[in-house]
Amino acid sequence: MAMESAKKGAMVQTSSQLSTFFVADLFFGVDVLRVQEVLRSQPMTSVPQAPEVIEGLINLRGQIVTAIDMRRRLRLPARAADEQEPMNMVVQTADGAVSLLVDEIGDVLDMDPSTYERPPDNLVLAAKDLIHGVYKLRDRLLLVLDEERTVDLAAAKSV
Repeated sequence: MAMESAKKGAMVQTSSQLSTFFVADLFFGVDVLRVQEVLRSQPMTSVPQAPEVIEGLINLRGQIVTAIDMRRRLRLPARAADEQEPMNMVVQTADGAVSLLVDEIGDVLDMDPSTYERPPDNLVLAAKDLIHGVYKLRDRLLLVLDEERTVDLAAAKSV
């Protein structure tokens, strides 16, 4: 599956629209066509012996969905106790729906393909492995998340 994810990560975006979100001070985007829905914090059932990046399972109208804590996945500090609960960005992957627990949901942005570049070499390793490109915006970089690599549990254990 890791090989399959690497091949998929090399592909170019299928849509010029990205649904954006924040994790700490990082600004991410995922192909809007992959986003199933965005939800506020949901009741979570923990999963014993799951990789540490798995926060738990949520029941999404009868569908059991794995929730991945993006702060842990990116090896970032945990949310402070006074920070708001994470939001759920439910994305469709080859293995089904997965919820990415993010700090804040952004907007859907139309991207100009001419501003797309490969990830910079100075990204922290945990983020670099999950990014397949960046868009240069006026005041920051938009990191394009590779959803398949992000939810690859074998890769999550090794990061």
